[in-house]
Amino acid sequence: MKVEIVGPFIDSAREVLESELSSKVERGKLSLCKSTSTTNEVTTLIGVTGKVQGMVLYGMSVETAKSVVGKMMSQPFSELDDLAQSGIAELGNVITGRASMKLADSGYQCSIAPPVLITGCGTTISTLDLQRLVVEMDTECGPVEIQVALKETT
Repeated sequence: MKVEIVGPFIDSAREVLESELSSKVERGKLSLCKSTSTTNEVTTLIGVTGKVQGMVLYGMSVETAKSVVGKMMSQPFSELDDLAQSGIAELGNVITGRASMKLADSGYQCSIAPPVLITGCGTTISTLDLQRLVVEMDTECGPVEIQVALKETT
């Protein structure tokens, strides 16, 4: 996976999270995921098509999700209700939308699909022949994991 394709997602995630949480966000560890199962309790999945295709996943624990959406909406959430779920899905949508604009500026025109929210660990998500590059973002609300499974099309 080219840095020109992955970089916009990492940069956009940091920018959007810092803006929404009003605090510093640090990039954590980087790894490859070979599992086909989700490992986070809450995962937002967004498909990407065009000059770049595949999917991007944003994962976190329920506690992190409640804390993040609470900061975004300036209200506490005791459970991950419909409003909180909508907020987490929209966060992934905003990050991916911003990243797709950065990709377009670099000559990689692409479109994004509406977000899909998955709750619960162990859901099987096949990226077929695409490995997932995993980047952890450390926030004051807890870690947010970005999994990028994209390839350049010809």
